[in-house]
Amino acid sequence: MTGNPTPQARPVRLGPRSVAALVLVSVVGVAALGWPFLSPPTSQVSAHAQDAPWLFTGLLLLLVAVVAATISESGLGPKAVAMLGVLAATGAALRPLGAGTAGIEPMFFLTVLSGRVLGPGFGFVLGAVTMFASALLTGGVGPWMPFQMLSMGWFTMGAGLLPGPDRLRGRGELFLLAGYGFLAAFGYGTVMNLQGWPFLPPGTSNISFDPELDPLANLARFVAYCLATSLGWDLGRAVVTAVLAVTLGPAILKALRRATRRAAFESPVTFDAPAG
Repeated sequence: MTGNPTPQARPVRLGPRSVAALVLVSVVGVAALGWPFLSPPTSQVSAHAQDAPWLFTGLLLLLVAVVAATISESGLGPKAVAMLGVLAATGAALRPLGAGTAGIEPMFFLTVLSGRVLGPGFGFVLGAVTMFASALLTGGVGPWMPFQMLSMGWFTMGAGLLPGPDRLRGRGELFLLAGYGFLAAFGYGTVMNLQGWPFLPPGTSNISFDPELDPLANLARFVAYCLATSLGWDLGRAVVTAVLAVTLGPAILKALRRATRRAAFESPVTFDAPAG
């Protein structure tokens, strides 16, 4: 904790249009993920399987609209675009380092620290763009990609909404970020489980989605599904995120804040007229 820390710059500020677009895509995303627990057994939930590709496409288009609205309304300058590109490329390059190995995904801690320093608006854009770029690098393009982009946008935006961005420093901030990263890593895994769980072949096991059961029974099946299939993976991701946030956090937070101050995002870019 310092006496009078310099307020952090925000390269992307969420205005009314951006907030409205973000709320819209979040509502659609929650509905698309939570429909197994919102539909009674008498509804035709099985028809969702045929509509899923269109739903995924629509969600992806909404995501693009959110990013476009955020950028256009905030007047994202060339310096912020450059930082976005560097951080997204770095995060995308980190993901393959641990892909397929017990959930060791170092890109998550970088997005947490970046969202903390650069704010929720930049965080959402960074999370979505990073996941899109990493999907291209790893060949992970599919109907799950829009949900990965949305959940990573939520994950990174949440770091920017944590308390004390201009006051909390030192160990307190590191433990806050580590704790958030630990919990959010499980949240990300849960979101992605929700995306795929309803489309397991019906009747294959007692943890698959059953449209004939009530929402509470399906919720119990979903919890069992998470414990049986992804607990180890999510725990690995959570531990790696927390450990890297504590060990590498001081240096990376310092570098990000220094780069943000030097970039002076809120100062307009000017060009001197040629002499003579």
